[in-house]
Amino acid sequence: MEKKNVGDAKERLQRLDLNSELRNRLLPFCRLRSGEIWEDELRGHRVGVLDATRHGDLDKIMGGELVALVVNDPPYNLKVGRSATDNLFKISLKDYLGFSRSWVSNIIHHLQDDAHFYVWLGADQNDGLQPFPDFIVMMREFDTLKPRSFITLRNQRGYGSQKNWMWARQELLYYTKGKPDFKVTYTDIPKVLKGYYKTVDGKRTENLERSKSDTIRPGNVWVDIQQVFYRMEENVPGCYAQKPLKAIERIIDSSSKEGDIVIDCFAHSGSTLIAGEKKNRKIFTFDLDPIFAEITIRRLERYRELKKTGWQWQNPFPEIDSDVGSS
Repeated sequence: MEKKNVGDAKERLQRLDLNSELRNRLLPFCRLRSGEIWEDELRGHRVGVLDATRHGDLDKIMGGELVALVVNDPPYNLKVGRSATDNLFKISLKDYLGFSRSWVSNIIHHLQDDAHFYVWLGADQNDGLQPFPDFIVMMREFDTLKPRSFITLRNQRGYGSQKNWMWARQELLYYTKGKPDFKVTYTDIPKVLKGYYKTVDGKRTENLERSKSDTIRPGNVWVDIQQVFYRMEENVPGCYAQKPLKAIERIIDSSSKEGDIVIDCFAHSGSTLIAGEKKNRKIFTFDLDPIFAEITIRRLERYRELKKTGWQWQNPFPEIDSDVGSS
């Protein structure tokens, strides 16, 4: 196959959940099989091929330890699973909520008394905005977790049509167990709002006078984070809907401290592991798919060797021809 010029290249791998032929070629290069766990000798990170809905799998990777922070990015049920013809399909909403109820219930048993719980979730505007609203209602079943915030990450790139508003958002739900510490963080956006006054200790003060930082807090609408696409270094080809490292790092900074254990039950591209490595947290993460578990481990190895957070448009599997699966 004719090689592409770098300037014309997009990703070297198509979405891995869309290409069974490519998946079959990659599986022999995966060091883990179902039920197995890789443990990092340097910092104690753990990566497994496990099922978040199985009690025993959570017990296996936790090894009796408890976590301070959960950052999960489960499939949204927009397009879940593979058919014989490689076309993606949805499971029923009832089954999706059963899946969600199972993994949430499992992870609760491994939380510290005071812990943070974040979950990314999508809404299909063509199907009643599912599964987002029903997931929120389902979460009311878990008295241990209290809702704290509904965060929106504003994408700079969106999708849509000329007959609707462009969809340019990602939703992040934030819950807590007990009363965990929360650290205020700041963006890189300069604080410019003036003329807002408040009386503090009998003195009328202006907004900027009271400020502890020259930049604004992120609030629950994050407008300063670019979603991942193929020209960014952190991009991992083949991984669909990858979450930005900056978003994960913000969560880790605000909701954990150095040395804490953070768990991600849906590793996918390994973003939580890289963010934890950068922030000196111990990450326990796994995926049902051995290919994503392998990508997660390779991404950590690449970061340690080259200080690169991803592959941009290059192939995470140099063992196979670099153009296989590219469009």
